[in-house]
Amino acid sequence: MKKDIEIRKVENIAIAIVPPAKAAPEGEPTLWDVYVINLEEGPVKNMLVVSNGSLDHDGQKLKTTTLRYFIEEIPPLDLVKIEPIAEDIFHLMNEYWLSFTFEDYLYDKKYIFVPGSISKEYMITIPFIGAKGVMIR
Repeated sequence: MKKDIEIRKVENIAIAIVPPAKAAPEGEPTLWDVYVINLEEGPVKNMLVVSNGSLDHDGQKLKTTTLRYFIEEIPPLDLVKIEPIAEDIFHLMNEYWLSFTFEDYLYDKKYIFVPGSISKEYMITIPFIGAKGVMIR
């Protein structure tokens, strides 16, 4: 039965993390913006986004709160801002799990930003924003 289920690969949905245009006031944490980008030619619907951060290194375990978001629709070739993310947790493994429908098929995929991957060293120009950021497709 399991072998009869078609598993389709997610190819044109990306997660991007973009730094703010202006520096945060002194004493305030710097918050970057997290976006879901639809690179498909059609709309993506009924998207559930689950985000969290964690670290398990040398017996040290840290975990952030799990956050959930619902996005009714992302138009074709467009993006939606999900949440702000503080630079303070870039040393954690930051995970975004997406579940959505596209052309009447249910998809899901995990996007994992490993510790150290959210940095200026890995920045590219993010589609539809034109700003530099880190993206996983």
